[in-house]
Amino acid sequence: MLYPASDSDAEGNYQMEQGISATVEPIAEPASGLRSGVLSPMETLAQSISTIAPTASPTMTVPLVFVLAGNGTWLAYLFATSAILLMAFVVSKFARYSSCSGSLYTYATSCFPPIVSDIAGWAMLLAYAATGMSVVGGFINYANVFALEFLHRPAPPVLMAILCVGGATFTAYRDVQVSARLMLWIEAAAVLMIAIVLALLLWRNGLHVDPGQFHLTGVSASGVRLGVVLAIFSFVGFESATSLGTEAVNPLRTIPRAVIQSAVFAGLFFILCAYLETLGMHALNQNLGESTAPMRSLARLAGVGVLGVFIDLGALVSMFACTLACLTAAARVMMRMGQNGIVHRSFGVAHSKNATPHLAVLSIGLAMALPVTYLAARGFDSRDIYGWMGSLSVYGFITAYGLAAVALPIYLKQHTGRLSGGTLALSIAATLAMVLALAGTLYPVPDRPYNWLPYLYLVYLACGTGWYLVSAKRRPVLV
Repeated sequence: MLYPASDSDAEGNYQMEQGISATVEPIAEPASGLRSGVLSPMETLAQSISTIAPTASPTMTVPLVFVLAGNGTWLAYLFATSAILLMAFVVSKFARYSSCSGSLYTYATSCFPPIVSDIAGWAMLLAYAATGMSVVGGFINYANVFALEFLHRPAPPVLMAILCVGGATFTAYRDVQVSARLMLWIEAAAVLMIAIVLALLLWRNGLHVDPGQFHLTGVSASGVRLGVVLAIFSFVGFESATSLGTEAVNPLRTIPRAVIQSAVFAGLFFILCAYLETLGMHALNQNLGESTAPMRSLARLAGVGVLGVFIDLGALVSMFACTLACLTAAARVMMRMGQNGIVHRSFGVAHSKNATPHLAVLSIGLAMALPVTYLAARGFDSRDIYGWMGSLSVYGFITAYGLAAVALPIYLKQHTGRLSGGTLALSIAATLAMVLALAGTLYPVPDRPYNWLPYLYLVYLACGTGWYLVSAKRRPVLV
C-alpha cells in the first residue's frame, strides 16, 4: 500500500478513530508508477460524482424510468437509493483497509479463490466500459439537440462518438489530476443549473403534493420493479473513487467519505428530480418518457427558458465527463488485473512521464469506441444506445457489488478475527438487495433486445473464465 510519507500518521490516527485494529494487514498495492497522494478529497469525490454523472440522470435516465414506472418514478428511485446506500456502507468499510487501484475487484481478490476474483475483475471492467459507452449515446443525443436547433440538421453520430471517446482517452492518458479537476467543475456547474430550475419551478407553481404521484395512479408493481433496476444505473460508479487508492491523499479517510457522500448526494438529488420532473411535465401536459430534452421544457415552465439551453449544454459536457470518469476507473481495474497476470502484464505499469496506465487507457478507449460507432453507423437511436449499454453495465455492477457484500464479513473475520452482528446484517441485506435487483432484470422478461443482454453478459463472463482455465501460467493473486 503506497502512502505519502507525510500522511502515515494521519492514516494511523484515522484507523484508531474508526476502531480498526493496528494488527490488521491492509490489502497491498504493488509498485505501479502512479503518482501517490496527488488528488485532494474534493478531486477524489469528483471521480465518484462524475462516474455517477448526476446531470445525465435528470436529462436521460429519469425519462426512461418514467416509461416503466410512471407516477412511481420517485418510488423507484427511493428503493434504488436504499439499495445503493447499503452497498455504499459495504464499500466504505472495505475502503478503510484498502488503498489500491483495483476498485471492487481488489476486494474480491482479498478473500475469494482466483477464479472468483477473475469474474469480479471482468465484471468491473465491463461495468465501467459499458457505462462509458452508454453515456457516449447520451453525448450523441445532446449533440443532435444543438445541431438540429442551430444547424437544422443532425450531428454525424459516428463523428460525435469518436470525438467523445477520443477526447476522454487523450485526457485520461495525459494526467489524472487534470481529469479529476475537469470532472468536478463540469458536474458542479451542470447540477447547479438543474437545481436552480427545480427551485424556480417550485417557487412559481407553489409547493404542493402531486395527487397522481402520491397515490401512485396507474402504477404497477412490475413497472416499479423494472424501474428500480434502471434507476440503479443512475448510481453505478459511485464506488469508483476506490480506484484512486494510490493517487488520493489520505486514502483510508478520503475514499470512504467520498463513497458515502456521493451515494447520499445522488440519492437525494435523483429522488427530487424524479418527483419534480414528473410534476412539471404533468403541468405542461407532456409525456416525460418521450422528451429528448426535458430540462429545457421545465426551464421554460419555470420562466428561465434561456437556462434550459445551458442545462442541455451542461448535459452534453457531463456525458463527456462521465465517459472520462468511466475510462479512468476501468483503466485502473485493468492495471490491477495486469499486475495479477489476468491480462498481459504490460497493462500493469504506468507511463514513465504521465504516471497514468497508458496502455490500459488506450485499450479501454478502443473497446468503448468500437461498439458505439458500429451502432451509430447502423442508424440506431442514441437513446437506445444509452439504454442498451446502460442496462448491460448493470449486470457487471450487480455482480461486483454482490461479491463485495459477500466478501466483507469473510475479510473482516480473516484479517481482524472479529465480526459484529451489525456488519453481518449489513452484508446479508446488501447481498439480498443485489439478488433482488438481478431478479428484476430477468422477470418479467423484458422486450428485445433487453432480453438478450443477460445471455450476452454470461457469454462474456464465460470467455473470461475460459481464459483463466486454459491459461498455462499461474496468475499470482494479491492478498
